Amino acid sequence: MNIAAIPQIKHTESGNFFLLAGPCAIEGEEMALRIAETLVGISDKLEIPLVFKGSFKKANRSRIDSFSGIGDEKALKILRKVSETFLVPTVTDIHTNEDAERAAQYVDVLQIPAFLVRQTDLVVAAANTGKTVNLKKGQFMSPESMKHAVQKVLDCHNQNVMVTDRGTMFGYQDMVVDFRGIPTMQQYATTVLDVTHSLQQPNQTIGVTGGRPDMIETIARAGISVGVDGLFIETHFDPANAKSDGANMLHLDYFEGLMTRLVAIRKTIASF
Repeated sequence: MNIAAIPQIKHTESGNFFLLAGPCAIEGEEMALRIAETLVGISDKLEIPLVFKGSFKKANRSRIDSFSGIGDEKALKILRKVSETFLVPTVTDIHTNEDAERAAQYVDVLQIPAFLVRQTDLVVAAANTGKTVNLKKGQFMSPESMKHAVQKVLDCHNQNVMVTDRGTMFGYQDMVVDFRGIPTMQQYATTVLDVTHSLQQPNQTIGVTGGRPDMIETIARAGISVGVDGLFIETHFDPANAKSDGANMLHLDYFEGLMTRLVAIRKTIASF
């Protein structure tokens, strides 16, 4: 396990992978605290270091009428309340240079979305805050090309950087995970596998992204088997009515069972 990229994370002696987990978007305080409480309970029980995830706004939308957020400051304050209530670090994605400075006042990890990871000014703005930077691999990029994105952060004298594989475009409406990319990117930085976004089915004609949540455990098991440092999983207690990415999120009711099985796999591999 390599969690040195996130100084605020709780260290354990379990040797487990770590988690970036939570809802796609912050829809309100009650829902965020409810999900966080469940995730903290599970992660503490299984000794899995946790970073709570939630987008304070959604800028990359298929349609103009898609949900984009409840208000930037309101959502960021909710993320800070989650952190203070449960003593866990938080991560949110940013889309503009101004977002970097604003979000850095509330969260511990700034995430660069996959579509924006080649935007040098944005990466530099995030790195210059001194916060941990999570670089999502572009769906259109090779694992090898991520070394340049990582180097941009390092060149800003920020050593706290990690990369996240969220799948590669496979035709117009599907994604595929090339697991060869995990050990490749681990040469450059701590590496995370985004299980749920890897199962998106984008560019649907109705303007709403589809997904394959039935394959979440398959992808997660494979990631743990090849030694990924962390997993990124979006979860919700009512995915069917979630305001963003409900089609590929894991139902919160299934989270503990999945984590229990993944921990067992990690322990088995570690024993060899």
